[in-house]
Amino acid sequence: MSKTYFITGISTEVGKTVAAAIVTEALQADYWKPVQAGELDNCDTNKVNNLASNEISQYHDNSYALATPMSPHAAAAIDGVEITLSDIQRPKTKNTLVIEGAGGLLVPLNDTETIQDLIYPDDKIIVVSRHYLGSINHTLMTIETLKQKGLENIAIIFSGEEHATTEAVITKMAGVTILGRIDEEPYFDQNVVREYADRFRENLTSF
Repeated sequence: MSKTYFITGISTEVGKTVAAAIVTEALQADYWKPVQAGELDNCDTNKVNNLASNEISQYHDNSYALATPMSPHAAAAIDGVEITLSDIQRPKTKNTLVIEGAGGLLVPLNDTETIQDLIYPDDKIIVVSRHYLGSINHTLMTIETLKQKGLENIAIIFSGEEHATTEAVITKMAGVTILGRIDEEPYFDQNVVREYADRFRENLTSF
């Protein structure tokens, strides 16, 4: 049975898409972003496709591609549509699947449902954590919210400039697998992503 890795973040702009590209490349997995809001000409699916270099991964269409870079529920309202979970169907594939959420875990899709409602109990959940004032709280709250929903297959990837004391207390208090860290690189291209993929592969496959 193929595995599914669901990548979420503790906030926006924490490095989810780069992390998704690295995981996709490491596992030669398929990639899918259910809801894209904004940047349709340079969407996250295209970014991951351009960063990964293997010839096995397939890149599946968004269930919703919204024009405005806002929370999905608000972007959908501007586009005159309503997001429903029943219209968000996972692509059929026999390959490992990497799913990238939008923003953080509780970003609303509509008036009653959030990104978290897209996660299945058997998914392997990767939380991307980036240091900033408040990031310890946001990371631990994200982990706790997942656990309260009965979701236990959780790991963290640290992203950005290393902050040892922040990462140490999160590691101690979160009590979940730490897959590694993605440094604040000058740029990310296929070569850099491939190097990180090689570094992360063993931890990802054993998670």
